[in-house]
Amino acid sequence: MDESPDYPRKPHRLEPSLRVCLEQLHQLSVFCRKLDADTYENDPELEKIHKERNYSWVDIITVCRVQLPNYEEKVKIFYEEHLHLDDEIRYILDGSGYFDVRDKEEKWIRIFMEKGDMITYVKAMQLFVGEPVWTAYNQPADHFHT
Repeated sequence: MDESPDYPRKPHRLEPSLRVCLEQLHQLSVFCRKLDADTYENDPELEKIHKERNYSWVDIITVCRVQLPNYEEKVKIFYEEHLHLDDEIRYILDGSGYFDVRDKEEKWIRIFMEKGDMITYVKAMQLFVGEPVWTAYNQPADHFHT
């Protein structure tokens, strides 16, 4: 991915020939799967993933001006580098978009995702007191102590 400050929704490719394979993503703890998004409500493969990874919470959002309250504000958050203390999972039920991660040399990799694509970034277990809380911490997070 190029480092251009241009509109963040562009592909930002360095060169069309520079591609990252699934094995390279796996080495970065990025796991990709293709599922049938049309059957997500009763998909045995998705249910298997829930059980294997102990997922118990599902949140579905539609990212468009009409259906997402505070659309402009929320979309800006997608383009600010941040980290999470838990798994970051995206399963595209319709449409398409990008998911950006850094490689081991701190260079950006832009992953194009479309309907049926599921990506999991970082495998960890998080324990909660009470309801789950997913808080993003914007980078640089030098002030953040774990």
